[in-house]
Amino acid sequence: MARVTVEDCIDKVENRFELVLLASHRARLISQGASITIDRDNDKNPVVALREIADETLSPDDLKEDLIHSLQKHVEVDEPEPDPASLIAAAAVSEGEEQEDLPETVTFDQMSEEELLAGIEGLVPPEKSDDY
Repeated sequence: MARVTVEDCIDKVENRFELVLLASHRARLISQGASITIDRDNDKNPVVALREIADETLSPDDLKEDLIHSLQKHVEVDEPEPDPASLIAAAAVSEGEEQEDLPETVTFDQMSEEELLAGIEGLVPPEKSDDY
């Protein structure tokens, strides 16, 4: 029965690999409790997913977008991050300082690698106590 369903889906999704990805994603959604759009007829979830694609009760493009969204771990935001100097200037203005009192550029402390290593070596480990 699944072979006939795959043959029916080829005209909806031309690439067989993409068809497998979409149908498997839909089958996982069904197993997680998503409602089906056709009669089950005692079929298993992968066959139901293929039949939904073949009957065009689900759009392959919508399934593809849902699959891509489910695989994304990090969504990039296109908004630029604020400049630290502008944040400091905005905070100073909100506190009532004049902008003329602010320095032109804000620089942060920079340490060389040797200074950083010397600082780390100078750290003393915390004393062990019986409280832990």
